Amino acid sequence: MEYQYYNQIFKHQPLPLAYLDLDLLDKNIQDIKKRCAKGTIRIASKSLRCRFALQRILESGPPYQGIMTFSPQESIWLSECGFDDILIGYPTIHKASLDMICKATANKKKIIPMVDSLEHIQIIQEIAKNNNVVQPVCIDIDMSSDFPGIHFGVYRSSITNVSLFKKFFDAAMTYPNIRIAGIMGYEAQIAGIGTNTSSEKIKSNIIKILKGISIKELAKRRAACVDYAHSKGIELDFVNGGGTGSMETTLQEACVTEVTVGSGFYSPALFDYYDNFHHLPAVGYACEITRLPAKNIYTCSGGGYIASGSIGISKQPKPYLPQGIELLENEGAGEVQTPVKYSGNIALSLGDTILFRHAKAGELCERFNDLHIISNGKVLKKVETYRGENKCFL
Repeated sequence: MEYQYYNQIFKHQPLPLAYLDLDLLDKNIQDIKKRCAKGTIRIASKSLRCRFALQRILESGPPYQGIMTFSPQESIWLSECGFDDILIGYPTIHKASLDMICKATANKKKIIPMVDSLEHIQIIQEIAKNNNVVQPVCIDIDMSSDFPGIHFGVYRSSITNVSLFKKFFDAAMTYPNIRIAGIMGYEAQIAGIGTNTSSEKIKSNIIKILKGISIKELAKRRAACVDYAHSKGIELDFVNGGGTGSMETTLQEACVTEVTVGSGFYSPALFDYYDNFHHLPAVGYACEITRLPAKNIYTCSGGGYIASGSIGISKQPKPYLPQGIELLENEGAGEVQTPVKYSGNIALSLGDTILFRHAKAGELCERFNDLHIISNGKVLKKVETYRGENKCFL
């Protein structure tokens, strides 16, 4: 999109504001659908944090089905709002929440907790028994790879190999109020790390090599776990894996029935570093130029929305439009003001907007109460984010 397109839309709005470009979102929905060679796509709510966006994607039809949430409280709330087929991406030991989940199960709702330890199973068993239900759960297997001196991946599940999976699976099967409904393995080092970083070419090449080795190893690990479940007579409802960055490789695995996708719908700045796909920047935020402190320097009000994870320059927001905008190395993006340097030829003045993209996707919604929905050069409406609905889950 051209700068003037957005500048004319936002110039007379109270700023800063966050926006969702509906035309670009719909294009991303269709393009991600084309990447899905088989099975279904579960929507990652963490990467959206807006009920309107969740509903928009699900209403576009197959292969979109179900939601992966990031907290039990969020899962219960979404279920009460009419969403169903909810897989909680992370374990919980909060008994009151698990009690509500079991009650939802008794009422024919589908909320599936994640487990990777017997303590998780034991707590759910007790609560499920008290509610007279058989509670479905999903086993999270670790999908990291260990190389000499390198832990390639993230520290998630304690089930780090097939042997540990078999031991855990056998133990879980002995609990009468537990049903093993699915297996999940999130290969974060494949799905969540881009390699197209020209500024760190050596590092990028090493990551590409490690990814290639890791993909083959993880496919064998996941298949062995699924085969073991089948050998025990368990028909799994689903086998989940992947993310926006690994859809193609994950779906090549015969045992995988669904992938989880979230960030690709918004396409935040970190997704610029992937070279195997490209989606459109559907979400961003606009800040107002309020100061002209020096030649080619424009200071905006607000803008300091930093992403989570390891500290680094890549976690700062990325100036987007007009082209030629960049942050100042010594100041970065600030809470109350963000100065930028502009090397383009558009005549900018006080009251004009500078557009930014957050490094990640859904985290931007923790900063704004609503998203301005735009299409065909107009603001159609404002929709509430989780924050706007007074929901803060983590």
